[in-house]
Amino acid sequence: MLKLTTIAAAFAGALALTACGSPEEDAADTKADAVEAAGEAQADALERQASQTSDEATEKALNEKADAVEKQADAKAEAIEDKAH
Repeated sequence: MLKLTTIAAAFAGALALTACGSPEEDAADTKADAVEAAGEAQADALERQASQTSDEATEKALNEKADAVEKQADAKAEAIEDKAH
């Protein structure tokens, strides 16, 4: 999960560096980055919860929810960027 987060952050950073766009595109990129960061923070919180539980089923469910939250945030961020470009 952390590896995926690192890759996503690096990709977002690379996009930001290569994008010499309009102010609207820059604003959309900033908003997309914020959406990704919020999703990652929420997923990290869920993963912390999962690591603290002793119930295996709960741990699995929390980790799956964390993955889903992060994927949803990434998709939303990508849609924001695609709409602006």
